[in-house]
Amino acid sequence: MKERVIKLGVPKGSLERATIELFQKAGWKISVSERSYFPSIDDPEVSCNLVRAQEMARYVENGVLDAGLTGLDWILENDADVEIVTDLIYSKASTTKARWVLACPASSPINSLEDCAGKTISTELVGFTKRYFAERNIPVKVEFSWGATEAKAVDGLVDAIVEVTETGTTLRANGLKIVHTLLETNTKLIANKAAMKVPAKRRKIEHIALLLRGALAAENMVGLKMNVPAASFDEVVGLLPSLTSPTVARLHDTAWFSVEIIVRESVVRELVPQLIEKGADGIIEYPLNKVVNRSDRL
Repeated sequence: MKERVIKLGVPKGSLERATIELFQKAGWKISVSERSYFPSIDDPEVSCNLVRAQEMARYVENGVLDAGLTGLDWILENDADVEIVTDLIYSKASTTKARWVLACPASSPINSLEDCAGKTISTELVGFTKRYFAERNIPVKVEFSWGATEAKAVDGLVDAIVEVTETGTTLRANGLKIVHTLLETNTKLIANKAAMKVPAKRRKIEHIALLLRGALAAENMVGLKMNVPAASFDEVVGLLPSLTSPTVARLHDTAWFSVEIIVRESVVRELVPQLIEKGADGIIEYPLNKVVNRSDRL
């Protein structure tokens, strides 16, 4: 049994809570103790470790972990040879990829990558940034930043920075301009290549991926259930923006039908009054944990 257990890395830090919430929607309860780096999980086939996203790919590559969640940026930073199982874009803007951008003070003469020749750049993404400029034959000095990266450019400690952003708002608020996007990144479920050659582990990791994607697909979606009289059935169904076709069942009173659909939460406030006007009754709205389709299988 021990050989079948998946060693899963949970990203510690900014993604920790969102990851645990995502797993809960997918069907796994992960509990974290303040004094432990080994969260408990209600699945005997999985054990968890809390690991910084910046280090996750390295531990997955060397087999300390069988799988883990981290960003494409940190996979590339570590130049890690891992299998990317699936994309998992989850954040406050759950359909948005973060960007690593080259930025400098708005008054700087730097307006292109080439203008950085001979300049000093500060970033957490040192290895990737060095390779990015080297591949373009632009000589730069890249320094590791322990934090407050924007301030280094504002204070003139460096000429430019490479920093992660979703909207650019914070950079602009600090008087910086975005010159170039080096990388778009989002969270990935990654796996050790040797672990993926073990049938039981591969199957488990793929099941985890399937249900995590199902949980993400359910974000901003709700279920609606209602009773519809036969006389207005066609009009009501014509209003329904269902994923496929609505589920319909005839009630004991043959003059009525039970109709159930999945819709985006954002349309409910406009849709429900229209349904009532067309004759629907007893409308129930309920949240969803997962929406899983056959096409989501790996």
